[in-house]
Amino acid sequence: MSNFNIFKIGVGPSSSHTLGPMLAGNLFCQKIKDNISNINRINIILYGSLSLTGRGHLSDKAIIWGLSNLKAKELNAEIQAKVISMALEYKKIHLAGIKNIDFDYNVDLIFSKDFLELHENGLEIKALDSNGDVINIERYYSIGGGFVMSEDELIKYKENPNLQIDNGLAIKFNTAMECLELCNKNNWNLAQLSYNYELQFHTRDEIRNYCLEIWEVMQEVYYNGIHPKDIKLPGSLNLNRRAVGLNQRLTLTSDPMGIIDFISLYAIAIAEENASGARVVTAPTNGACAVIPAVMLYVKNHTVGFNDDKVIDFLLTAMLIGYLYKKNASISGAEAGCQAEIGSASSMAAASLATIMGAEANIACNAAEIAMEHHLGLTCDPVAGLVQIPCIERNAFGAIKAISAARMAMSRKSTPIVNLDDIIKTMYETGKDMNSKYKETSLGGLAKTISTVC
Repeated sequence: MSNFNIFKIGVGPSSSHTLGPMLAGNLFCQKIKDNISNINRINIILYGSLSLTGRGHLSDKAIIWGLSNLKAKELNAEIQAKVISMALEYKKIHLAGIKNIDFDYNVDLIFSKDFLELHENGLEIKALDSNGDVINIERYYSIGGGFVMSEDELIKYKENPNLQIDNGLAIKFNTAMECLELCNKNNWNLAQLSYNYELQFHTRDEIRNYCLEIWEVMQEVYYNGIHPKDIKLPGSLNLNRRAVGLNQRLTLTSDPMGIIDFISLYAIAIAEENASGARVVTAPTNGACAVIPAVMLYVKNHTVGFNDDKVIDFLLTAMLIGYLYKKNASISGAEAGCQAEIGSASSMAAASLATIMGAEANIACNAAEIAMEHHLGLTCDPVAGLVQIPCIERNAFGAIKAISAARMAMSRKSTPIVNLDDIIKTMYETGKDMNSKYKETSLGGLAKTISTVC
């Protein structure tokens, strides 16, 4: 109902492959709590993209954390390591945070390369009794951005995607065109539309506090990214972090292009934190988590007048645009390629930047359209199944494109030919046409052609 869930405080490196499986584990804990005394074992099957890149994205660890009933906002490195050590070394899971059960990683966690029909990111969890009989079973689908649906929920959603908003709300919308009609009718910009929509679910203080909490965490992630505890990123690529050195070298300069280096720093620092598995804000996904905060840091540090009210307007606009992508297309790299992640984030940031710079709704929507138009066809081909190459740098380019798109939309005098609904539809159709090896499977692109490891 509310669009607050477009931004989530969670853990890296992937919203669909890390946060999603963890949430699925949490949901299964709720499902089995009344029968937990009869459960002696858990079996898990990861399908499709979750299987193919699951180890690099920590999907295997995430489902264990979730089945231990750990919540993303509660995690830290010590808790994560303790639970995984218990599972791997002692072959036990503290199921639902209530009962220790036997767990053999090599037997009870299966990586299946098969794809389920409903979505590219599927997983199945079975609860077994002492005789090996199934007590509970559920299939979950991680549909992008940390959103998870059971099989029944996803089937119902595909049958009637508008059902969730056919609820008699005074303010409701499915498309960008409907948003513009509401804005024209009420003389609102996109932030005002989003704010009045959210007032149907939250108080003014709740909206303000939520946005400021999200912004505080984004800034904290950036700080951690330029002050990391470990200079190397985890994983087989053995990459050194770049943000630390970049931050040390950057100084204010008369070079008119120097601002690009700062934007790159903001994005790379945050994206490296995500790649390390640290706490980040899903915006709208983990793989694209640095685009929006990088643009916000650019406005904060390099323009005049950025304050808490601007923060709230920025994030409210972004969550509205993010909702349109999630509703009418996808924010999942496994479903529609990286255009659905970095492209959506850049589009959200472009509309938000234009809005806080004074743009009316139609201009902000044009900024969103421009940003996505120039991400169309972008593949998701993570090297070694890690959210590192090319993902980290792509966040920087997504932020730079967002800023360019906002400025381009605000300076144009002509009437746009392509509207935001057109581009959202085109992105989704492009994603559906894209070969599966370019959609977060690490079966093609850079993941297969890279010949050296830096």
